[in-house]
Parts: sequence; structure tokens; C-alpha cells
Amino acid sequence: MSEDTAEAAGGDVRVLVADDQALLRGGFRLLIDTAPGLTVVGEAGTGAEAVKLARRERPDVVLMDVRMPEMDGIEATRLICGAPETSGVRVLILTTFDLDAYIYAALRAGASGFLLKDTRPADLLAAVHVIASGEALLAPTVTRRLIAEFTRRPEPAHALPRELDGVTAREREVLTHIARGLSNSEIAEHLHLSLATVKSHVGRLLAKLHARDRAQLVVVAYDSGLVSAPPRT
Repeated sequence: MSEDTAEAAGGDVRVLVADDQALLRGGFRLLIDTAPGLTVVGEAGTGAEAVKLARRERPDVVLMDVRMPEMDGIEATRLICGAPETSGVRVLILTTFDLDAYIYAALRAGASGFLLKDTRPADLLAAVHVIASGEALLAPTVTRRLIAEFTRRPEPAHALPRELDGVTAREREVLTHIARGLSNSEIAEHLHLSLATVKSHVGRLLAKLHARDRAQLVVVAYDSGLVSAPPRT
């Protein structure tokens, strides 16, 4: 499914598990298959297998390990998210390595979320549903690390690129708050808007900026210079 998710259609969320450790794959499969509304449609032990299975099965969500043989999870994510036939597949990165470089590279590649493997099972299942619904999963700690990564990078060559020309002043306000990790309800409170209005602004931002989800909006906001990372102390 692309724009219409499995949940929106009333069916199970279809999940592909990609991890080079068979024991972990089996554990994830058992956890997911026994959860209401979720079903595993395949397992991959390498990045290349993940790409092949994603093209064949068109899952709603891929649980993607970072370090795998033949092709790592970041490159596999880039190939899955960048191909027209799998552009509707959402990728949730799972790793034991809590490193800024992985967070930044995963979002750049098109991932919709990032979780550590020691996440509680209930939180992992909730994350799959969040990703499948078309939302991004950016916990505050991940957002802070992403901001830190932008702090280390050179300032953009120009303040606002051409692709932000069509973004209204109010939409830029909303984009700024998204980049700082605020939820829709928090943005509504800050800007004194209704939740429905904020959701409409987010939808227009996604369309105007050709972004997959909120994770990509964060990248655009910092890359464009609309939002600057705070100075390091």
C-alpha cells in the first residue's frame, strides 16, 4: 500500500523483519504475529534480501537493522524508499548502536523512525502502528541528537531554498515547531490553533516539500536554514 495504509483500510499492518541475527528475527516475528492487527510477511537476513522482499511483498512497515552483511540497513532503506514501486513502504530503523551518524543517515535515506533494540516490546508494537499510519517516530531524544548532528555541519549556503518559496508564513511556523520535536497537539497549543488546522498545515507541508513524513520535514527545516541548531555550550 502506498498512501492508503493497512490500518486505514481496516486490515492488518504487514511487516517485513530485516536483521542478520536469526534469533532476533524469530523473536520479532513471534512478537508481531501474536499482536492484534499486525502480521509478518517476510524475514530478511541481509540488506539486499530486505530490498528484494520489499519489492515482492510491498509491506506497510520494514523493521530494519543497521549492520547487516552484503548491504547495510541504511543503503537498503535508501533503495526501498527511493524506488517508485516501494515508495509507500515505511522503514523503522532498529539498532543497538545509539549513534548520531546512524540517526542522520537513516532519516536522510528515507526512514520514518528510529528505535533502539532494547525498546520495550509494547513500545515497539506501538511504533509499528505509528509508522504504518503515516506518522514519523521521532522521540525527543532522537530529535535532540538530530539537532546536534546539524550543529556539527556547516551552515547552509543560503537562507531559504527555492522549494520553500511556496510555503506560507503560518506553514513556516508549523514547520519550525515540527523541527523542534513538537507534536501536533503541542503545536496547536503554541500557535493557538485547532488540532485540525495544524493537521491541515502539516499535510500541505508534506505535499509542498515532497516529504514522506515528519522525519523528512525535520531534515528540510534544518537543511534550508529555516531552523538553526542551538549553539553548543
